Amino acid sequence: MSNSIKGSCFCGAVQLEVSGEPAAMGYCHCGDCRHWSAGPINAFSLWAPENVKVTQGADQIDTYNKTENSYRKWCKQCGGHLFSEHPGMGLTDVYASILPDLDFKPMMHVFYGEKMVSVKDGLPKLKDVPAEMGGSGDTLPE
Repeated sequence: MSNSIKGSCFCGAVQLEVSGEPAAMGYCHCGDCRHWSAGPINAFSLWAPENVKVTQGADQIDTYNKTENSYRKWCKQCGGHLFSEHPGMGLTDVYASILPDLDFKPMMHVFYGEKMVSVKDGLPKLKDVPAEMGGSGDTLPE
């Protein structure tokens, strides 16, 4: 992969690469992402599925889907979170924190109506997700 960025789980058993440009980057405030990440906000980077390649440890990846919207992947050895497949959007969310060399440039906050903490950074605050990703596209005040 040219222009690829490498990432891994917490223990390094699972290695992956992303290539090209992300479709979007930002912060998710939805209850599911907060609960899954054990944090008040989850940093995401969305990629076309063909631009995400597991290069090592595919047999160590397990999946959980609470809903049909997100298939969350993690390492069976360390429990480290890796990525989520979002079939409805046709995108894969590779968690920004596992891509140490990603030039993370957030574009928006999604599901801001579910926030636990307020963030004043000048970025758009969406009620759910952008219309082009299947949401309302409605914005909320900062």
